[in-house]
Amino acid sequence: MRARWLGRVNYRDALALQEGLFAHSTDDYLLMLEHHHVFTYGASADLVTNLKCDPAEVGADLVRVNRGGDITYHGPGQLVVYPIRSLPGKHGDASPADITAYVCSVEQLVIDSLGELGVVAGRQTGYPGVWIEPGTPRARKICAIGVRVARGATARRTMHGFALNVEPDLRYMREHIVPCGIGEWPVTSLREEGSTATLREVADVVARLASERWGTTDRADVAWEYEPDFVGLQIHERKPEWLRPHVSHGAEVLATKKILRDAHLVTVCEEAGCPNLSECWRDGTATFMVLGERCTRACGFCLVDTRKPDLPDVDEPLRVASAAAQMRLQHAVLTMVARDDLPDGGLSHVAECINQIRHHNPGTTIETLVSDAKGDTASLQLLFDARPDVFNHNIETVARLQRTVRPSAGYARSLSVLARARRAGLVTKSGFMLGLGEQTHEVESLLADLACVGVSIVTIGQYLRPTNDHLPVVRWASPDEFAHYKAYGESLGITHVESSPLTRSSYHAKQAAADAGVVAVAAPVAVSVAMPVLVRR
Repeated sequence: MRARWLGRVNYRDALALQEGLFAHSTDDYLLMLEHHHVFTYGASADLVTNLKCDPAEVGADLVRVNRGGDITYHGPGQLVVYPIRSLPGKHGDASPADITAYVCSVEQLVIDSLGELGVVAGRQTGYPGVWIEPGTPRARKICAIGVRVARGATARRTMHGFALNVEPDLRYMREHIVPCGIGEWPVTSLREEGSTATLREVADVVARLASERWGTTDRADVAWEYEPDFVGLQIHERKPEWLRPHVSHGAEVLATKKILRDAHLVTVCEEAGCPNLSECWRDGTATFMVLGERCTRACGFCLVDTRKPDLPDVDEPLRVASAAAQMRLQHAVLTMVARDDLPDGGLSHVAECINQIRHHNPGTTIETLVSDAKGDTASLQLLFDARPDVFNHNIETVARLQRTVRPSAGYARSLSVLARARRAGLVTKSGFMLGLGEQTHEVESLLADLACVGVSIVTIGQYLRPTNDHLPVVRWASPDEFAHYKAYGESLGITHVESSPLTRSSYHAKQAAADAGVVAVAAPVAVSVAMPVLVRR
């Protein structure tokens, strides 16, 4: 079992991540997290009777889920635990799982955890969950349980789990709903029962006891707090030889540069000074940045301008398609700045770029490297419907360093976006950097998480500090380390791991896509397109 503390996570992101692990992996997981305020309900819930508020008015979301039970609440101060497990058959491998026994085992895990924290708890006859002083007139519920177990002799996978009240705002359960449809008994929390245990202490106890019961192979947590500033290499410190590219611009590259210069169009390949430009362009691959050059986020590793962005250029999709046609690109990569200022995160614009490229140069395969769009389902669906040949979203670093490296994003959200794209039937890809202070077991855990949500392609490269104002490089990872992670990732079932010091997101992108089963529908053909005047912003 792989145990993960994921921090505070939007419910829909956590649900998508669960569904990805449920569908694409046989590995067991123990996901531990908090949620933002949300009411969830199962198919048999009585909302007319048991929902006593307008969720929006109390700052909560309302989500229907595929589990048993009535309406319940999740929010800050509540430890939510989702065991994603493959259960044994009740009477051997050919029989369905014993669901009652599984629910009892989850209840017992909570009861034993509370016991270690000095709180005596047990079961209340006729009512699932964990209770304080059960069977007495003072009985009160401290933990709700709701699980789903796939039916059938071979499925037997679990989803959902339990919510243990550590120190939540109990008004959400006492005033706004009838929790689990149980109106005759009140709810309580560890804090109300006199325990001073923190959420972190409770999570650690639960993880340890779950490990003893079900076995744990690794644990990788998102940092509970922001990591302090760490000391790294000085920006002027000499790089090792393996980080010194040898660039050679041949006639094909120079011709491509002329096309772009005449069109006043600049690729990310040039803007970022990519060391692989010559090789990629000779191979018929190029990367275009769309939606402007100003980003609404400020990640600690990135040099992109963070001033207020301009409105999207409505002519840009045609301009990009025209350039791709003139360059006879075999594989086009569309990347973007984060556009949290736009209702759909800019994904409809990226989708239109796909449509235009396919119209003007149908033989070009298309890869999109996009932001998370804040995890919004409708926004992501706009891009899923455009069917890019490869859907790329970079997770950037290991779980522990997410808050420091990309404070406006999230580990669970990135995994959920990749899981949703895979569920939509797309080939998925992600990438991350070495050199920010990650440990070997953390990188291996990250690769396992990517594999378990169905990612087919992974890129791994060395982080290079843009300026003294950016995160420092903690160390130079050696070529042998990159080779190890390539072998390790592919041993987990990832189809193609591109891993070397100078690897960037689009390096060998065409070959990686081909390895993952992406095939162009026809050979690239240069198309005569009316080329608008291209303005470099």
